[in-house]
Amino acid sequence: MVALDTTFPSVVRTERGLTVSGTRLTLYFLEDHFRAGWPKEMVQQWFNLTDQEIADVTGYVAAHREEFDAEYRDVLAQAEANRKYWEQRNCERFEQIKNAPVTPEQAARRAKLEELKRRRSP
Repeated sequence: MVALDTTFPSVVRTERGLTVSGTRLTLYFLEDHFRAGWPKEMVQQWFNLTDQEIADVTGYVAAHREEFDAEYRDVLAQAEANRKYWEQRNCERFEQIKNAPVTPEQAARRAKLEELKRRRSP
């Protein structure tokens, strides 16, 4: 862990990026919640952050806004690329599963499920 700014000792850079020291919480994850409209107090309580940690997080982001926003955009772009990759990969796998032959056990389970659905519907 590398402390970035001694003014905000709770914010460190790890292999995960900007992180709250001693946790796995990244500042990007917390920023997602702030941008979703969560108040600072709710973020602090929900993620069990101390007063010092939440003050350091908000202070660091405010003090390094342009730099942080650029890094945050990169993180979001990488997350979107990962999402698309796995969506495509899963799509192919789901197609394989759909086209696989149905075993007698699967057919029996599906028939039982359909019967239960039929009984529940009015």
